[in-house]
Amino acid sequence: MNTHSMTQQQIRMAGVEILSRYMGITGMIRFLQQNEVGHGDYTRERDKLLGNPSMEQLVSEIQSSELNKNT
Repeated sequence: MNTHSMTQQQIRMAGVEILSRYMGITGMIRFLQQNEVGHGDYTRERDKLLGNPSMEQLVSEIQSSELNKNT
């Protein structure tokens, strides 16, 4: 196998095949889950979704949520 002439996709596919052959499907999946590269900017996206609520706002939302559960 000449990895110098392989594309990134070909290298990844060969790696997945080797992992599954030697570690089994479950081992391969567990390994890949540990090494997957994420994308995006989690902090920026979280701030867009959640904003910067005050402690009072958070407490109010929790209390409201608890009241809705009991009805």
